[in-house]
Amino acid sequence: MKTPPRDISDEAILRMLRDEQNLERGFRILMDQYQERLYWHIRRLVVGHDDANDVVQNAFVKVFRGIRGFEGKSKLYTWMYRIATNEAITFLQKKSRMAATSIDNEEIDLAARLRADAHFDGEEAEVQLQRALHELPEKQRLVFNLRYFDEMNYQDMSEVLGTSVGALKASYHHAVKKIERYVREVGSNY
Repeated sequence: MKTPPRDISDEAILRMLRDEQNLERGFRILMDQYQERLYWHIRRLVVGHDDANDVVQNAFVKVFRGIRGFEGKSKLYTWMYRIATNEAITFLQKKSRMAATSIDNEEIDLAARLRADAHFDGEEAEVQLQRALHELPEKQRLVFNLRYFDEMNYQDMSEVLGTSVGALKASYHHAVKKIERYVREVGSNY
């Protein structure tokens, strides 16, 4: 089967998705264009490869079910990021409710999972960054990931997270300061 072409406009994809005869093709193209970006966004939130794949799959199911109701008031990718972010948050909340481990064991477990994961580049700086991100409050971690890794502008983040641009800038600033402090403290322990 031929791989769908990349970089087809969102408008063209939406036209295909609204046409019953092109629905399947349109959704394959949509997945081709956005799956990797959404995977890495989710992966940074949930950490594990298998968990990220599960969350991406759930997000695309919700996208498929809701695409006909998409009104175009926001960009397609911000709408999908919002769905993916909400799925990741739901996953993390379920996981935290089910977890019976202490916070210390969680941090040790996180580092062990990161080092053992074949899909993770195990450089020590990256491990420290991931540990620092794990220490952030959920909202700051989301904002940091969207801004730093996904290079999303504040206006698009505002649409994804439903928060004002000013609050997002403040969250990002606080996250950066906490990460810097964490890295300094961990570095001084070596």
